Amino acid sequence: MDAPSDLVRRLRDRFVEAGYTIDGVRERLGDMAASALAREEIVPALRATRDADPLATLIRLWWLGAPVSTAAADLPLQGLIEAGLLVRLGDTVQATVHLQPWDTGTGDPAYVVSDRKVRPGDPSLRADHVVGAGGASANLAQLGWTAPVGRALDLGTGCGVQALHLAPRAEHVVATDVNRRALRLARLSWGLSGMTGVEAREGSMYDPVDGERFDLVVSNPPFVIAPEARYTYREAGRRGDEFCRDLVRRTPRHLAQGGRARFLANWLHVKGEDWQDRVGGWLAETGCDGWAVQRDVQDPAEYVELWLRDSAEHGTSAYRERYDEWLGWFESMDVTGVGFGWIALHDSGSLSPLVRVEEMTQPVEPPSGALVDKVLRAARAAHELSDEDLLDARLKVAEGVVEERVGPPGADDPSRIALRQTRGARRTAAVGTVEAALAGVCDGDLPTRPLLAAIAELTDEDPDAVLRDAPAVLRPLVADGFLTVASLR
Repeated sequence: MDAPSDLVRRLRDRFVEAGYTIDGVRERLGDMAASALAREEIVPALRATRDADPLATLIRLWWLGAPVSTAAADLPLQGLIEAGLLVRLGDTVQATVHLQPWDTGTGDPAYVVSDRKVRPGDPSLRADHVVGAGGASANLAQLGWTAPVGRALDLGTGCGVQALHLAPRAEHVVATDVNRRALRLARLSWGLSGMTGVEAREGSMYDPVDGERFDLVVSNPPFVIAPEARYTYREAGRRGDEFCRDLVRRTPRHLAQGGRARFLANWLHVKGEDWQDRVGGWLAETGCDGWAVQRDVQDPAEYVELWLRDSAEHGTSAYRERYDEWLGWFESMDVTGVGFGWIALHDSGSLSPLVRVEEMTQPVEPPSGALVDKVLRAARAAHELSDEDLLDARLKVAEGVVEERVGPPGADDPSRIALRQTRGARRTAAVGTVEAALAGVCDGDLPTRPLLAAIAELTDEDPDAVLRDAPAVLRPLVADGFLTVASLR
């Protein structure tokens, strides 16, 4: 599947000319067919592309994997067949790969090449299957968003999608993968997207970049926790979640001063152990500031079913046997669940690195990568301020914070008061009357201490008690970004 560069350019030109772009496909399919495709249902899309116009033909051929007539294809067929991208079936041709438009946020057309999606009834996946771009790819691209950087590393590039996002804002991109076939398809993705300058290297983990450092490392690694490594794109063959732990531990030696890393990961929930202590321990070993966020957690059965469906094994003769084996393996390790989320590291140079581990299931403001430094700065400020400094600081309500009060209609006092972020992490925090009153008046002009004294007087509270208790309740509001420190004494 090594296509000549002139053939790649001709194919890209054909795509752009026909409108085979993200916007073009969405408009051509319509909402119903596009939504069905997101559920892996292709019938509505096939119906929407029956007219065999140029764009419909490209969608059927490259995205839906359907045969199209050689006359309608209007492509350099012989070259594509020789490159292994098409096969001839009588008077029709069919794609051997899945080739889809992709949105990198730059406005320029981009394309991702992968193996065709396997659906129930199709032949089983090959061991070196190259998975396409999807929701996880988009999530990591959002998480990997930072300011422009010098050197960037896409560790485990797969179909090359993260490199597409890195290239516009990195001076140099290195993309690695243990799967040689993945690198071949990734090069095709980059060529069709008009992207040059990415250096592809073959090898496992950090082996291809031994001794090198990067300003930004991103990875959607083979994090699936399974009893054996059957598919290179998702399983590393390590016991439990050791692969993700090892990835985190080895990363700091490849970060430049001030460098950052952003990963997707799985981790185990084990009987008698707090998952936050488990993942927090990984981060503490790095010497970097770290933030781990659990976005979802599944029980062992849900997890096994997810990945057996992923490889289209549901309904096969081996399904029950593999399901039972996988559950037995989890049981042998006292696994009660599997968490999914992201891990962010920052080589801040601090002598006392900050580690934050939490669960966040709510949608966050994109790009999520913009949150990381803000969250770590806020947590550090809350950690380093003494009680006296906090009382003497000038605090300010963060942009987008609103107050919500809940109670029976007509009641004098609410039963619950909460501060909610409409921006950023979009957290919600229950607060008391004093904290709510402070949030209503702190604008960065006056220190916290006199404001609390005035609030205590207005609410008939004991001023000494209010000042004594305030640091314990205000510190989490600073750490979580509801209040910011405008200035210190």
